[in-house]
Amino acid sequence: MSQYTMVIEWSQEDQLFLVTIPEFADKVMMPYCHGKTRQEAIENGEEVIEMYLEIWQEKGDMIPQPKSLQVA
Repeated sequence: MSQYTMVIEWSQEDQLFLVTIPEFADKVMMPYCHGKTRQEAIENGEEVIEMYLEIWQEKGDMIPQPKSLQVA
């Protein structure tokens, strides 16, 4: 499992859970993937994260750093 943030939101219009990855917002159009169930959306999100990381690494592109929760 990656350390990147996944935001999972229900789309009434699409009748799907849509997944966005905030750290990738400057590099890729959102949403990144979807799923019929929350679990499917999470699994698809993990696959998308790994796919983009591999592509960026192969191309020598800058890879966004995962955000970490800052507790006050």
